[in-house]
Amino acid sequence: MQAPVLSGPQYLREGLKLVLSPNLRLFVLLPLAVNLLLFGGLIYFAGHQFSVWVDALMPTLPSWLSFLTYILWPLFVALVVLMVFFTFTLVANVIAAPFNGFLAEKVEVVVRGQDNFPAFSWAELVAMVPRTFGREMRKLGYFLPRAIGLFILSLIPVVNVVAAPLWLIFGVWMMAIQYIDYPADNNKMSWQDMLAWLRQKRWQSLGFGGITYLALMVPVVNVLMMPAAVAGATLFWVRERD
Repeated sequence: MQAPVLSGPQYLREGLKLVLSPNLRLFVLLPLAVNLLLFGGLIYFAGHQFSVWVDALMPTLPSWLSFLTYILWPLFVALVVLMVFFTFTLVANVIAAPFNGFLAEKVEVVVRGQDNFPAFSWAELVAMVPRTFGREMRKLGYFLPRAIGLFILSLIPVVNVVAAPLWLIFGVWMMAIQYIDYPADNNKMSWQDMLAWLRQKRWQSLGFGGITYLALMVPVVNVLMMPAAVAGATLFWVRERD
């Protein structure tokens, strides 16, 4: 029997195959264009500010401990990468939410082989905006208090050494929430019920969130991986629910 945590890479891999299939390519183009613009902006902005952020978080060490700088510097580089990438990904998903929700809907049609959703129309896509935006605000309400707590932790000397692994764990969990919420929302599952269900599928959720987090951190590849993650999350929803 396959370990639950190992099902995550399988869902993402199958999701990638789905978004490359001819019957779904049309629904991938819009979120793909949004992702290209946003990730291009991220690379430009982070390239100008990265060293400033690392220097701001690095603790000031006395001269007799200066040798520790070479040990701590990679850790704080990793911390900044995790914070910037994770925060930006959530913001990008807020903007792309209607397109991702629509893509999840069409992927579910393909996977189930039956269309229980309305036929495509621009009016349908526009009508999804208030609902998906409200759901994204709910995600931000879940994310922000925890992110602020981790950010404060990252500013406390000595203690902030544990901030990077905590950001990583939190990021993996949020990736599962971010993408699996699209099919859950399409199927009218409430926010609290969705969280409770993901906790029941904790290891499967962390496996999917982990591989998604890793794939989205690869430059260039991450542009295509975002719609693939939507499709993979929809596969996760259909199979784990059934």
